[in-house]
Amino acid sequence: MYLTSPRIRAFNAVMETGSFSAAATKLGLSQPAITQAVREIEQAAKITLFERQGRGLVQTALCAELYRLTSESERFAAEAFRVLEQHANLETGKFRIGIGNSMPGMALIREFRRRLPGVQVQVELGSWATVLKAVMEQRVDVGVLPNVPDDGRFVRKVCLKQDVVAIVAEDSPLARSTQTHCAELLRHPLIFRTQTSSTQKVVDQGFKSAKLSPVPMMMLDTRDGVYEAAANGLGVGFMWEFGSSRQDKVRKLRVIEFEQGHPEHVFHLSGRSSPLISAFEAIQL
Repeated sequence: MYLTSPRIRAFNAVMETGSFSAAATKLGLSQPAITQAVREIEQAAKITLFERQGRGLVQTALCAELYRLTSESERFAAEAFRVLEQHANLETGKFRIGIGNSMPGMALIREFRRRLPGVQVQVELGSWATVLKAVMEQRVDVGVLPNVPDDGRFVRKVCLKQDVVAIVAEDSPLARSTQTHCAELLRHPLIFRTQTSSTQKVVDQGFKSAKLSPVPMMMLDTRDGVYEAAANGLGVGFMWEFGSSRQDKVRKLRVIEFEQGHPEHVFHLSGRSSPLISAFEAIQL
């Protein structure tokens, strides 16, 4: 069989780097070894994969089609290796987690570390869209987000249900209440998140259901920025009610139009599984 794993790796590296020398550097091999591996495929199959044009390489149509297939097989092989490695290293492996809110993500990670203290945990903290993309691109093994789409791409498990709440400075007149509604909030400066935020999507829907069209005083792209702005009396911010363990300098108010009990999911790509993913999914808050 002329499509051996070393030859496939050499061919894919040339495709991804654009030259034999760069491919050699990427794989830690000599350039003649890379050239020979590609030539052996061409000779055995009686095809041409690359044509030289000056100092560069030009891919043939067959070359592009072969790469589409071999890159997928290499990715599946890498995934299989990672699953086996995790199974063999439940006590010393590496686990990658993407979280949209500090909580409940950090509470889940705390319990996971208590059960498997030898496992190295890598955390990617970002917006709803960022974490969803990280799971889809397999930069992380699992994600923790609210309202994950139920569309077959993901395996989901609800870890809790929560709503978006308004947050105000502790000396704000609104801080005397524990519940409010959108019409009342419209009388105060509003601090919004960007449109890719799951928090903002709930806020927008809540004001829409009340037939109101708010104009924010400020828009910030991080939950910490919103928290600090609200804590410093700049206006009314919004966050998931269990989105942070911080309680300093703000008061949380339930908003009638926001109350739906949104599920927070632990989720991963369909078809992906490992002992570490199973261990994380098993955690009950």
